[in-house]
Amino acid sequence: MVLWWIGNVILLVVVLPVVIWLLNRVLAALERIRAASDNVLAGGVALVGELDGLPEALATTDKTIEEVKVGAVRYAGSVARLLG
Repeated sequence: MVLWWIGNVILLVVVLPVVIWLLNRVLAALERIRAASDNVLAGGVALVGELDGLPEALATTDKTIEEVKVGAVRYAGSVARLLG
């Protein structure tokens, strides 16, 4: 019966504080992960707001590429005649 009490005291004095310390470390890491994920979510939401004008910008880019392509074809034709 005495050994049982000694085992319980050792459990309470040694093992329980170690378990509590480890649990505290895990919970602290969990809070850091939660804060980081909240930051990622906030950044993603802010980024979505910045993409509102993207279709118009892409349409302008497509138009500019077509204009440059026409000029480049004319230039290449002129250079081909000069070299040929």
